[in-house]
Amino acid sequence: MSAPTPSPDTHAPDATEAIVPLIPLVLPLVGGVLMFLLAFIAIYMA
Repeated sequence: MSAPTPSPDTHAPDATEAIVPLIPLVLPLVGGVLMFLLAFIAIYMA
């Protein structure tokens, strides 16, 4: 007899699948922070 195969519904949660729903919120926030830091560095260096 072979071992029972787990059903597709009982798979372990994937890290990528957990992050994907947050991308529309995280991407603009990270972009805004990056633009602020770049502008701050440009003003500081001028």
